[in-house]
Amino acid sequence: MNKISRLSLALTVAFAMLVGVPAISVAQTSPTNDELQKKIEDLEKQLAEIKAQLPPAPAAPSSDKPAATAPAAVVASPAPASAPTGLAGLLSPTTLSGFVDVFYGYNSNQPSGRINQYHNFDINSSEIGLNMIELVADKPVDTTNRVGYHIAVGFGQAMNQVNATEFGPGGNELNFAQNLKEAYLEYMAPVGKGLQINVGKFVTPAGAEVIETKDNWNYTRGILFAWAIPYFHTGVSAKYAFNSKFALSGYLVNGWNNSTETNSGKTTGFTAAYTPSSKFSFIENYLVGPEAFNDNSNYRHLSDTIVTFNPTAKLSLMANYDYGHDRPGGVPVWWSGIAGYIKYTPNDKWMFSTRGEWFNDHDGFETGVAQHLSEFTFTLQRMLAGKLMSRLEFRRDMSDQNTFPYRTSSVPGSLYLPTDNQNTVTLGLVYAFSSADAK
Repeated sequence: MNKISRLSLALTVAFAMLVGVPAISVAQTSPTNDELQKKIEDLEKQLAEIKAQLPPAPAAPSSDKPAATAPAAVVASPAPASAPTGLAGLLSPTTLSGFVDVFYGYNSNQPSGRINQYHNFDINSSEIGLNMIELVADKPVDTTNRVGYHIAVGFGQAMNQVNATEFGPGGNELNFAQNLKEAYLEYMAPVGKGLQINVGKFVTPAGAEVIETKDNWNYTRGILFAWAIPYFHTGVSAKYAFNSKFALSGYLVNGWNNSTETNSGKTTGFTAAYTPSSKFSFIENYLVGPEAFNDNSNYRHLSDTIVTFNPTAKLSLMANYDYGHDRPGGVPVWWSGIAGYIKYTPNDKWMFSTRGEWFNDHDGFETGVAQHLSEFTFTLQRMLAGKLMSRLEFRRDMSDQNTFPYRTSSVPGSLYLPTDNQNTVTLGLVYAFSSADAK
């Protein structure tokens, strides 16, 4: 039997098995080629008839449609979002954070009392100082979590100065709540998009700078922060964000820098914040109320304006203007000042910033001397390992009066007289931490 015959026989047997014809009957004889050809044709016809009776096979998915999904039993469910673990999971939704801030300062005047005149927080020169240690517990509010709180305690020279004028109830306890920077309850009232109400002790909305070094552009605080505005208030604040661009806040507080009242009057005010884009923001703060002890008739006014412009992602500009007016004992006094800031951040490790200020203490109400103060500051920041921030700063303070102590000028009969300027160099280190970063 030739190769064609053997191939034909194999096909015949295969087709016969497919249609149920006993294969042995096909292979009992050796048919001729013509007979084999006829059998193949017959089998092909039978096969065609069988296929015609079968249901059509499902069409294969086309290339422009998604492939058929697997049966529900084998479809993998999406993995649930990973829950916080470790310390972050234990404290959620409360966040614990804080920082440690230390510095060394040098004053070229070498005053005998080692005091940096008119400075704030970096008060002493020629020493390694603890500016501040802060610990914060914070539970923010939103439309789904309506009750929260914020508690911040601090230790160091900054806290001593912030609460320096604090007295307890009746004025009998000096430095009342000395280490408490902030403590207030938060409530998101179901009004419109959410009205946020805070009750307790909170930092002032006024000013371009804040108490925490790490959140400022320079290491030392400027003249306006030290002399033009308050540090904190105790009372009630309410904030409503109309949209992503405009928010309005209102205040009803005891006054400036006092947890307990000095009179029966109240200080009121507002903050209007307008942010039309990520490059520009405008904030106007206004506070008014009686501040003198047991005097409700003479009001103190403060207007505070802050403008920020970010022309690029690396360059930021800021300006701050303050005007204050009071009538202690019925005698009018006023003060005003302006500050300008420039910050350049070429990358996430380096930052260079400058500050220039001019302050007119017209009646000597703030500094004790009727004078014009000015200063300029240059700050170089370098981020070290992790969240360790280092800042090296040069600052020059000037006045139109000789109000800066020089060497032993404070000693009667000294050969050295006060001067109209001082130069300081400060090296600061700040380490910040947060439970949100814990793994």
